[in-house]
Amino acid sequence: MEPSTAGRKGSLTDPEVYENVPGQIIPAIAREFDDFDNEAEKYLSGQTPENEFIGFRLKQGVYGQRQPDVQMIRIKLPFGGITPDQMDNFADVIERYAPLNKGHITTRQNIQIHHVPLRDAAALIRDLSETGLSSREGCGNTVRNVTGDPWAGIREDEVFDPTPYVGAYVRYFVRHPTTQLMPRKVKTAFEGTPSEDRSITGIHDIAFIARYGEDGTKGFEVRVGGGTAIMPRIAPTLYDFVEADNGDYLKVAEAVFRIFDAQDWLRVNRARARLKVFVDKFGIDELRAQVDEQLKGDWVHERDFSVAPRRFDYDEEAGAPEVPASYGSPNGDLSEFERFCGSNVVAQRQAGFSAVEVKVYRGDLTPEQFRGLGQLMRDFSGGNARMTVGQNIVLRWVRDEAVYDVWQRLVELGLGEAGAQEITDNVSCPGTDSCKLGITSSMGLNAAINQKLREMDITDPLSRRIHIKNSGCPNGCSQHHIADLGFYGASIKVGEHTIPAYVAHVGGVYEEGRVAYGTRLKVRLPAKRVPDAVERWVRMYEAERTEGETFKAYADRVGTARFEDEVKGDLALPVEFGLDTMNMFLDWDRHQPFAVQRGEGECAV
Repeated sequence: MEPSTAGRKGSLTDPEVYENVPGQIIPAIAREFDDFDNEAEKYLSGQTPENEFIGFRLKQGVYGQRQPDVQMIRIKLPFGGITPDQMDNFADVIERYAPLNKGHITTRQNIQIHHVPLRDAAALIRDLSETGLSSREGCGNTVRNVTGDPWAGIREDEVFDPTPYVGAYVRYFVRHPTTQLMPRKVKTAFEGTPSEDRSITGIHDIAFIARYGEDGTKGFEVRVGGGTAIMPRIAPTLYDFVEADNGDYLKVAEAVFRIFDAQDWLRVNRARARLKVFVDKFGIDELRAQVDEQLKGDWVHERDFSVAPRRFDYDEEAGAPEVPASYGSPNGDLSEFERFCGSNVVAQRQAGFSAVEVKVYRGDLTPEQFRGLGQLMRDFSGGNARMTVGQNIVLRWVRDEAVYDVWQRLVELGLGEAGAQEITDNVSCPGTDSCKLGITSSMGLNAAINQKLREMDITDPLSRRIHIKNSGCPNGCSQHHIADLGFYGASIKVGEHTIPAYVAHVGGVYEEGRVAYGTRLKVRLPAKRVPDAVERWVRMYEAERTEGETFKAYADRVGTARFEDEVKGDLALPVEFGLDTMNMFLDWDRHQPFAVQRGEGECAV
């Protein structure tokens, strides 16, 4: 069955007609799937050079892996929104096309499906389009998935819910001619609660933070030039206030992208071809001057920046469940349930409702879990959910009386563990499981750290608040730069052999409206010793902190040398190759001697 394209023949001056259903923000166009099939066959038959085909498939969200002849498909979920039918659809295509039998939630609220043969890629994205899902511009030098606060619209401290404006932004820039072949990708975030900044606006190429003008007009503070990777920067403010409903925020964004697109000098070195490099070189004042000049151009009058027809307006409260006629209550599992409520459940500003965060180990969901969550959403949560930048899922509009029943169902799915956003909820990118740029097995390290933390049985509330993130390379797709303890993959040369290793960062932060990058330590740890280093640093913090001192505050007070000294004695010592040290030369979850094998990356998570 082909998705409906009725009312979807608009242009830049003729806005499309959209259905406002969660997860159906990006229109699907059937001919794009036919084009993908045709281009894939031409490539496989040798008619199209690989360098030409790569750009084509990336726009369709199909990304090359380090393994030959298979692809990763990245499906965009603007602001993380998803419906039960889409959860079922993910389960179906994963069973049909994905050898690993899982989908992966990314730190940008996408879903990725790995190891898909190229000939199956077009069929997979066509099948997903039946429920309004789209991978369009999930990769490539485009405007990537637009992230947002999963608790938007339901928290007490929100300025206003930016979700409708996220929808307009996504719909305006998808397939937009200005944003199809920029020097590099653009990552966007929208935030309605500046005091919390749960979408971490500071690390984005462009970000919009909800503000009210002096006359009560809705608008955004616009920030430009953030980013992590090898050149971490916090985005400075381009404009303190830009109106929303009149489309000025779309106009300013396009002006920024037009300037970015014109910087041919950025195209020379792809690793540095980001908006943050322009801002770092010329300054935010120069960018503002150029944007002001751009806005005087004729192109402004050729565009239709109308927000109203592009807005995403969906009344979640209208679909919220009634108070259940009957509901369960804890008995022998009271302490476990209380622990779950304390870490995973927050009250909504709407009386009688709560939001439940589902802790998803390493961001991976099986088809059974996708389907189970989809049915749980239908039964208890008002019909939709949102992915988080921490690779979890938030169920919204759950009746307070039903929280115990929701937890019980999550336990049955293997998803009922407490500790969302706590120390055992560590985040990692796929690393060498699939990424061409990966150096180390970051998913394997995630499992090893998680096992060590469980053995430690951490009960201290302040220690539980520690955030751990690890990436398989310096690019930082896990956002390790902003973690309390962050790691990125590296290596140590020992004669003719190589040890998988990690470089640590300490003292990052991304909570309560603050974003700060951690400081890199001057030690390189063998991968197999990282869990022991984590244990030492956590216990060191517990033993030496002052009353109520957070990990970030402790790290700032004692400095990096204290962390380095704690592991230099033995954990960071050189390792000689031999039978008794052979394990050090194997990466986590690997059985072959380690070697650095990096290809040319096409995009990042």
